[in-house]
Amino acid sequence: MSPKERPDQLDSPFVANIIKWGSRLNTRVYRLTGGRLGNTWRVGAALRKPIPVCLLTTVGRRSGQPRTVPLLYLREGGRFVLVASQGGLPKNPAWYLNLREDPEVVVEVGRERFELVARTASEEERAELWPRLVEMYADFDTYDAWTERTIPVVICE
Repeated sequence: MSPKERPDQLDSPFVANIIKWGSRLNTRVYRLTGGRLGNTWRVGAALRKPIPVCLLTTVGRRSGQPRTVPLLYLREGGRFVLVASQGGLPKNPAWYLNLREDPEVVVEVGRERFELVARTASEEERAELWPRLVEMYADFDTYDAWTERTIPVVICE
């Protein structure tokens, strides 16, 4: 199977559960250690070139409760750039749907907390940022090939 071929098991409930429980575990470890552990992603394209991980907290659009997920990020000055790839799954991740309803978010890097406003990058911004994001983590390009949706790029500032 070439990297551009979508794995058959990608839509299985098993994969969704791995993402959900892995995310929860990473968040707990990150918070318990102040970001000393769980602060980098070392899977796939990041095996040799670890990618920084932040925690993003949104407000659940249905529950109204805080929802926190670990995400890869690109930092540009005072803003954080996130990718709603969800591993190339066909639907946007819940965190992205949440911030579309309520754009006020918290980004945590280590012990630092940033209260920010999130927005979806415009087409022009996405076109400018996407090559840098793929340079940071080449699997974003693979995920893009696996899904029919346009993977949103989110800017938190």
